[in-house]
Amino acid sequence: MLQKVYESQSGEYLLSTDQSRLDVDTVYQFLAESSSWARGISRGVVELAIANSLCFALYRDGALLAFCRIVTDGATFGNLVDVFVVPDMRGRGLSRVLMGFVMSHPLVPRLRRFTLATTDSHGLYRKFGFDALTKPETFMEIYQPNIYRLPP
Repeated sequence: MLQKVYESQSGEYLLSTDQSRLDVDTVYQFLAESSSWARGISRGVVELAIANSLCFALYRDGALLAFCRIVTDGATFGNLVDVFVVPDMRGRGLSRVLMGFVMSHPLVPRLRRFTLATTDSHGLYRKFGFDALTKPETFMEIYQPNIYRLPP
């Protein structure tokens, strides 16, 4: 299921899970230079993360405009990460289009738990069924906020 490519057209936008279409340069540049959560990440780490994730991208005329990925076991759990719209295309509803495509993927309804961590856009994610953790006291984490600043 994770290897199968899913694509959809939404007006002038193509949505795809096809990693061979993915503009890794744009993903890397955004994450390393513009994101608040992965600033300084190496290209090698981005490439490895992409290779081991279910990636979703939104394109217009071949240009990558929005991206996210699901880290998943493919059966019970998924974590939505690295959601972004390129800065000059924000405010056009592209995050809603991308999230609609993510939620329509056949894997998502089967997941017992589908999580994300975000500092903003809670209203957007609530429209797609996300809510605060049901039992936050049962979750733990190892958090290394400066890991991308360390030498490889």
